[in-house]
Amino acid sequence: MSQAYPTDLTDDQWEVLKPLVPPDRSGGRPRQVDIRRVVDAILYINRTGCQWRMLPHDFPNWRLVSYYFYKWRDDKVWAKVHDALLAPTRRKAGRGHDTPSAGGIDSTTAKATEGEDRGYDGGKQVKGRKRHEVVDTLGLLLALVVTGARVDDARAAPALLRRLTPDEYPRLTLLWADSKYHNHDLNDWMANTYAGRIGIEVTRRTDGEPGFKPVKWRWVIERTNGWVGEAVPAERHGLRTYNIIE
Repeated sequence: MSQAYPTDLTDDQWEVLKPLVPPDRSGGRPRQVDIRRVVDAILYINRTGCQWRMLPHDFPNWRLVSYYFYKWRDDKVWAKVHDALLAPTRRKAGRGHDTPSAGGIDSTTAKATEGEDRGYDGGKQVKGRKRHEVVDTLGLLLALVVTGARVDDARAAPALLRRLTPDEYPRLTLLWADSKYHNHDLNDWMANTYAGRIGIEVTRRTDGEPGFKPVKWRWVIERTNGWVGEAVPAERHGLRTYNIIE
């Protein structure tokens, strides 16, 4: 199948994702829609940030695409897709293990004008929501929590870290962070909850260094934040947009 848009899946990519797409329900009317084109449409929406009603007409009807997007979100299909792709992506990048031993933790604030869970980030002077993320050393997402922008990073960290279960990430022992995570309450919570299994190391810029210098390891999650910002330029879907990978 030719790619009508840069976001369309290639044949090889579809062969990887096809087994992860829920099959048609048994006993009812057979599925009439081309489910691959539904996935292509969802990727188009996620990349461009356009409104559902503005979905190009060569895709399936926008209402049907929206139905599948939210149903698969609620059924945790996107989480299964993420988990299935993480290990092969790491192997392709030359990593010796399917799961990471270290990563980074950070947050970004994005403007949002709709929805209940909003707040004001005084530091960034932005009203909206905040994405709290953990990534591996390749910048691949491991965990995500979305809060109102007013929520402090250290306060949101426990909800984020609870997603890093020993079963999923048995090798993970260290997360690099900025000074926002230098917090005594957070340190006490981690000591009581993880008993040393996972630690947070605060990395700082060297005082007096001229010009811009990326902070060791922390630049990886900053790059991930840049990827997300580029992929969703206008946060038109607010919280729901980012639940695609929760």
